[in-house]
Amino acid sequence: MLICLGSMLLHATPEWAVAVFPSGEEFSLEIAADEASRGYGYMYREKIGSNEGMLFIFEQSGPYTFWMKNCRIALDIIWLDENLRVVDIAHDQQPCPAEGDCPGVGPMRAARYVIEVAGGTARREGLKSGDRMTILAEPALP
Repeated sequence: MLICLGSMLLHATPEWAVAVFPSGEEFSLEIAADEASRGYGYMYREKIGSNEGMLFIFEQSGPYTFWMKNCRIALDIIWLDENLRVVDIAHDQQPCPAEGDCPGVGPMRAARYVIEVAGGTARREGLKSGDRMTILAEPALP
């Protein structure tokens, strides 16, 4: 399978990537590139490290909606276009209640990639719409 991240072509989906925010701060990202892993995301996790996150890769751009069902921690959801530019940010999304409604949140514009990080990270890093992220694939093992 070929995966394109910006101008990078990958021959297989890596398990990890590194995101470099415009501030220069680096984040280790788990990869969610298939329907099952994208659907599960951060459900049931008790914590996320301050420089950790998850990268959701979609086959094409679209208005991908996320929800916080079965999440136990607040998240920032960052939508990126095919050029890795921020198109929208949902700040500090709180877990859904155990019972009752669990509304989804979606971007204002179509996105190809989504990054989830711990709630408050996007503000701490000064991230805003139009910023460009750098995504580095996991290093090849010798």
